[in-house]
Amino acid sequence: MLELQGITKSYGDRLAVRVAELRARAGETVAVIGASGSGKSTLLRMIVGLVRPDRGTIRVDGQEVIPAHLAAIRIRLGYVIQEGGLFPHLTARENVTIMAKHESWERARIEARLDELVELTHFPRSGLDRYPLQLSGGQRQRVSLMRALMLDPDVLLLDEPLGSLDPLIRAELQRDLREIFRELGKTVVLVTHDLAEARYFADRIVLLHAGEIAQLGTFDDLATRPASGVVEQFVRAYRTMASGEDA
Repeated sequence: MLELQGITKSYGDRLAVRVAELRARAGETVAVIGASGSGKSTLLRMIVGLVRPDRGTIRVDGQEVIPAHLAAIRIRLGYVIQEGGLFPHLTARENVTIMAKHESWERARIEARLDELVELTHFPRSGLDRYPLQLSGGQRQRVSLMRALMLDPDVLLLDEPLGSLDPLIRAELQRDLREIFRELGKTVVLVTHDLAEARYFADRIVLLHAGEIAQLGTFDDLATRPASGVVEQFVRAYRTMASGEDA
């Protein structure tokens, strides 16, 4: 389980995030959505320990995310950042296995896990010894996902993992990702700006506005029981866009 309580983060006079309480249960997929600057990525970076909250606590299965615990906690967190964040001077194989080597896994164990991940993510084995620039955008995202899953983490964090892909590749990866989430049964926190994507993946949706939770619930909760005018406007904008795309 992932728990956030009394979290605040400000930069100077600007409030970035203020969350009184948020939980993601074991095996649950939670989508964090909102406009640009609403605090989505900052929230994810605080969970992974890259940014420290000014106040409040974050716990992963009861262990608080503080500097003294970060090394142990990060092994249990898989993190896919925007644009994938692959090391350009390393091959796909080297990117995926870097943390396993850091943890001194034996070669046979690394290769066995790599075989599992190639099959799970539908990544072509022929691409393992290519560098990121030699891979397509969709393939790079699959490598990033494999790297995040290499150590078999309890929690998977994804920061707009599909945002830069063209529509056809994005749709294919969405289908594959949802299958992976369901097969692995991990706790997933997915940041996106796309309500359709949040609806597709998530058991529950967190809508952030100006750093605070405007509403937390299912898509139907947001669509039929909006907590405020902000939520209603956000859903209306999504429906208008969807209608335009269908026309």
